[in-house]
Amino acid sequence: MEIKVDSLEKELNTGKLQSIYLLYGKEEYLIQTMLKKIKKAFGELVQGINFVVIDETNLQDFLFNIEVPAFGYEKKLIFIKHSGLFKKDGRKKEPTPMQKEVSTYLEENSDTIKEMAHLVFVEEEVDKNAVYQAILKNGVVCSMEELKPVQLIHKLKQVCSLYKVNCEETTLRYLLEVSGTNLQVLMNEIRKLIEYAGEGGIITKEAIDLLAIQQIESVIFDLTDDLGNKKIAKAMAVLDDLIYQKEPLQKILVTLYNHFKKLYFCKIAVEINKDVVSALNLKPNQTFLVSKYKKQTSYFPKEELRKILQELVTIDAQSKNGFIDIQVGLKSVLCRYCS
Repeated sequence: MEIKVDSLEKELNTGKLQSIYLLYGKEEYLIQTMLKKIKKAFGELVQGINFVVIDETNLQDFLFNIEVPAFGYEKKLIFIKHSGLFKKDGRKKEPTPMQKEVSTYLEENSDTIKEMAHLVFVEEEVDKNAVYQAILKNGVVCSMEELKPVQLIHKLKQVCSLYKVNCEETTLRYLLEVSGTNLQVLMNEIRKLIEYAGEGGIITKEAIDLLAIQQIESVIFDLTDDLGNKKIAKAMAVLDDLIYQKEPLQKILVTLYNHFKKLYFCKIAVEINKDVVSALNLKPNQTFLVSKYKKQTSYFPKEELRKILQELVTIDAQSKNGFIDIQVGLKSVLCRYCS
């Protein structure tokens, strides 16, 4: 059966364990949190005796390990991580021999599994193949995709409350704008801010500016604001700071290009009354950026955005041929469009 993350968390908090799990998605923090809860609910773990980790390199030992007794213990906990069992092969419609063997085993030996082990499959992406269907029928499937801003803010609010620290939702939204929407990164940042505020204290935007690590995408938004407002000194300072922090010049160039490409697409989408979210191919947890993109498109005529994109492409080509230094090229573009 399929289950939501919140429901799975509540169930694990009671100490109840199902015999088979499939946890998948790109939100690594949530997956690791669930794995810790499963370990806690299971109890004492002894590597190689009642706790086994399987991956693509030792997948052939998987079924064997289920039926080997956990000597001295009632059951065995087996993690099967990034095994390749859920990969989709576009050339083949039939399951691989291993996929067929595992799916058949899960279907025909559910009672044995319940008696001998708890199986936890962990993947980033899954094809809903025979193995997936067997787990869906005989166990629990939980998708852990990246959370939307409202969900991220709710989780951060919960952490603040736990440590008796106050933080307004608008401030937490600002933290998302500065540090991105990766939950692991946000948890690291909120813990620093909680420690700084202290019990009974308040997390402020000023504290975020002081302590939080700013993601390069957020920095590029700031740099573009400076470009649009013709603040050459600030734009140069932002670029110099990125270089000082050891951000690779090629990464800065690519991030700038991708940002201005989104501005260009946003400009066109607004002109033809098309949905900006779909035009920019934004993820559900990035929709809050739409208003920022729209605001920044007002700084530049459409033709100017095209010229900036072309100049960034030229810098990339010329730097690879040794005709220009990327740093010099970037500064020349900034100067030209700040003037």
